[in-house]
Amino acid sequence: MYQRILVAVDGSKSSDLAIEQAITLSKATGADVKALFVADDSDLFFDISYMDPSVLMNEIRTYGEKSLAAAAERFRAAGVLNATLHLVERPTSPGQISDTIVAEAERWKADLIVLGTHGRRGMRRMVMGSVSEGVVSKTELPVLLIRCVAEK
Repeated sequence: MYQRILVAVDGSKSSDLAIEQAITLSKATGADVKALFVADDSDLFFDISYMDPSVLMNEIRTYGEKSLAAAAERFRAAGVLNATLHLVERPTSPGQISDTIVAEAERWKADLIVLGTHGRRGMRRMVMGSVSEGVVSKTELPVLLIRCVAEK
């Protein structure tokens, strides 16, 4: 069955649910787990001319480190000792978090990708896009999507 599970994390409720599923699968199969956070500041669709981009990137990086630390604590508490953490600061291409997740899964030779989906609809989905949809369309690996009620 699965021996290498990549779980994409972003600190959201849907990400928390994805971590839970990765834990359950890892404990059932003995699989290694890798938690991945992609730090990408290009999702902003408007210009913030008064903000220093390096400050924004530092905030995103700090948030990613906190998200990964929380995932590590959950793995440890659940008894999953074969878990690693990875923060990617340079996405494959700006705004393409899904490309980066797929590239990391292939590089690490994952045999399953687990990620949450926010359940966005309408204009929010058009503006913010869908990382999970991008991952599914760009990989040949199995993908386990964990749906969460739309976050506000």
